[in-house]
Amino acid sequence: MSLTSAATLATLERTGPRRITDLAAVEGVTQPAMTALVRVMEESGLVERRGDASDKRVTLVCLTEAGASYVRTRRQAGVQAFERLIGELTGDEVESLLAALPALKHLAELESQDREGPKR
Repeated sequence: MSLTSAATLATLERTGPRRITDLAAVEGVTQPAMTALVRVMEESGLVERRGDASDKRVTLVCLTEAGASYVRTRRQAGVQAFERLIGELTGDEVESLLAALPALKHLAELESQDREGPKR
């Protein structure tokens, strides 16, 4: 799976259903590229398109249970990799990481706000 596909699934998991144009903007790709990407992920059963109850002209891309499961599995694999690597650090290095957590959390929040852009 491409990084853009994985990032798109993670965005849908974090923010809920989105328009293709919104997803394209958030992921930094063109609308035609996102349309093609969504088509492939839809064929794989990871996303589905649904109408927007508030505007019948709009189609939203939604994460399926298979897509949500994929995101959870990928995230857990990342957690396990970090746990293994942190286990190889010295006590002082672990303490340094713990001291840096508030700043890292703030960076993640800023990045998330940047990627999500304005909410509908």
